[in-house]
Amino acid sequence: MKLIYLKEKLILNDINNIEKLIITNSWWDSIDCLDAIVGNMCLKYPELIESTILKWIYSDNIWLKRVSIDFQLQYKDKTDIDILSKAILSNCHTDEFFINKAIGWSLREYSKTNKEWVKKFLETNKLSALSVREASKYL
Repeated sequence: MKLIYLKEKLILNDINNIEKLIITNSWWDSIDCLDAIVGNMCLKYPELIESTILKWIYSDNIWLKRVSIDFQLQYKDKTDIDILSKAILSNCHTDEFFINKAIGWSLREYSKTNKEWVKKFLETNKLSALSVREASKYL
């Protein structure tokens, strides 16, 4: 996806086009490319968390949900654990493979930065076996 090369040039309103891409070009490989783009946009325009990410967390569209869970994958110590927790806990009661995989992936990536927080999160919340397996890889 060549859009990744233009991520620094995207403006606030481009999130609407990104959302259309997520909804209409829906499969894990295309969606996962958009995680970094949405993540970059949210760092550049923090108001997108409130206006867009929180909406996507509660969307009926699994791909919007997946991006809301994974958009912080590259954030490391900039990860907003309140948003991460909200995205995970609002979507963890599902049998949807791509959601449970995203939950595990986001926790696994964050465990590279804050292993103790991820351990505690796994201990205090009921997640799917897939999510726990993915999240526990580096613990």
